[in-house]
Amino acid sequence: MDWKERVIQTNCGSIKGLQAEGQEKYLGIRYATAGRWEYPIEVTQWDGVYDATCFKDACMQMRALREEDKNAFYYKEFRQGETYHYSEDCFYLNIWKPADCVKAPVIFYIHGGAFQGGCGNEKHFDGKKYAERGIIFVTCNYRLGPFGFCSLPELAARDGYTGNYGLFDQLTAFEWVRHNIESFGGDPSNITLMGQSAGAMSIQQLCVSPLAKDHIARAIMTSGGGISDAFGTYIPAEQAYPFWKDVTAKLGGSLEDWVKADAKVLLATMLETAKQYENAIEYFSPVLDGRLICCDAQSVLRDKRQAKIPYIMGSTKDDMETDILAKMAREWTVLQSQQGMSPSYCFWFGRNLPGDDQGAWHSSELWYTIGMLENSWRPMTEWDYEISNRFLSYFANFAATGDPNG
Repeated sequence: MDWKERVIQTNCGSIKGLQAEGQEKYLGIRYATAGRWEYPIEVTQWDGVYDATCFKDACMQMRALREEDKNAFYYKEFRQGETYHYSEDCFYLNIWKPADCVKAPVIFYIHGGAFQGGCGNEKHFDGKKYAERGIIFVTCNYRLGPFGFCSLPELAARDGYTGNYGLFDQLTAFEWVRHNIESFGGDPSNITLMGQSAGAMSIQQLCVSPLAKDHIARAIMTSGGGISDAFGTYIPAEQAYPFWKDVTAKLGGSLEDWVKADAKVLLATMLETAKQYENAIEYFSPVLDGRLICCDAQSVLRDKRQAKIPYIMGSTKDDMETDILAKMAREWTVLQSQQGMSPSYCFWFGRNLPGDDQGAWHSSELWYTIGMLENSWRPMTEWDYEISNRFLSYFANFAATGDPNG
């Protein structure tokens, strides 16, 4: 496409994006500010014309510590040939939209990566296929690892609660979109949350949280949505304190020391300390903080705490924890019917991707559900494009009406 600059007015001020062939995109929009282990503050104004013509920084993560293995599966799949920049200051979102749209449905996408990696502009994250179908597509970056999921008593004493900084980033990005998307031609009352793996797990929490659930129109969750005692359960923040005390003890004697520690040193220290703990990942994942995540799985099921909205849930044939994730998706969908909630839908992705013998692996559906098969190294066939077009139609219909059927 031959992209040309375009300037529009938003509630925050003027913003410069790019336009071509009936589409526009606005990249690297700052949605919040925050220091280390501070809860995000939504951006409401900027000076001059904001330059949104290129992607901005992803959150500091393991990839920033050392060069990725060029033979690693997910590197070859989603990042080969790409360049990324990393920082704790990663509060940016990206918007792809139909040109001159009015009250368009919106999909707000949260990326996966085990709460430790990823960003909103890898090869498969491009919203142009949804823009072609009249949908505004948004991705965001959020804090990961020690920057997004540290829990410390000193922070709880200071703020009243601790942990889940990355989830609060997602919530703030969602709030920024609600408050500003009308300037881009979107409908703030019709925003569908969509995500995969850790992104789906995040959406599950937002759909239960009193801070978010009343503002979500619909939700699409793949390979992480639903409730299970065996997957996606979270410990109270207090149970993570000993781990984080071990980490910070190596960085100095006070909260001020820990906040000032070099970001790469903090990340490396967390990873090294994790080797001494069994199931360490539960200490740098979401926790029950009493603010955003207020209840366990059983109380959700018993008290109907979830947003009363339509859901699409799904998983893949060769997924991580294949049987558990498929069961979670099915049971969550059925639960909505049993509890008299909105009609909801379930899918199962079984396409063995061409090019190797890995089958329908965890995250394989992303090429199809976002539609960027042209960015893949794989020898995609006419059938692959047909599958992707079906997905895009189903999800676009769902975002517009709550029903995937056409």
